[in-house]
Amino acid sequence: MRLQKSTLFALYAVLELAREPERQLSTADIARRYDISTHHLSKVMRQLVRNGMIRSVRGAGGGYRLNVQPSRTTLWDVIEPFEPFDAADGFDGAGANLSTPVSAALESVRNEIDDLTRATLQSITLKSLIRHAPDQAALAALQT
Repeated sequence: MRLQKSTLFALYAVLELAREPERQLSTADIARRYDISTHHLSKVMRQLVRNGMIRSVRGAGGGYRLNVQPSRTTLWDVIEPFEPFDAADGFDGAGANLSTPVSAALESVRNEIDDLTRATLQSITLKSLIRHAPDQAALAALQT
C-alpha cells in the first residue's frame, strides 16, 4: 500500500501529538521535525480538525492538540479519511474482461490483500506504535 503525501503528513502530525497528548504543537513545529512543507501540512491539519482527530488552540502559544485517545485510535482511523477505501471498486483489470477466470482470481487476491491491510491498520493503535518508536535521544545516539 502506497500512501499519498497528505496521508503520511497526517500520520506524522497525529503521532507527534499523540506522543504527549497534553502538549500542543504548531504546524511549523511538526513540519520542522519531519522536514516537510509547512504549507502542505497546514492543509492536512485543517482536514484533521474537520475530522475531529485534532483541535486547534488559539491565542499566544497556540497550535494543535490531539482530540482523540491514543489508546483507542488506530492507524486506520487516521488513514481512512485521506485514502478512501471502497472494496466495491474492485479490480479494474485495466479494461480487461472481468468475467475471465484470471481476472476473477486477481480480484480475489486483491480483495484479500485489502482486507488484511485494513485489519492490520485497525489493530495498531497510536499508543502501541509510539511505544515501539525510538525516542529522540536514542536516534541521536545512533547517528553519532
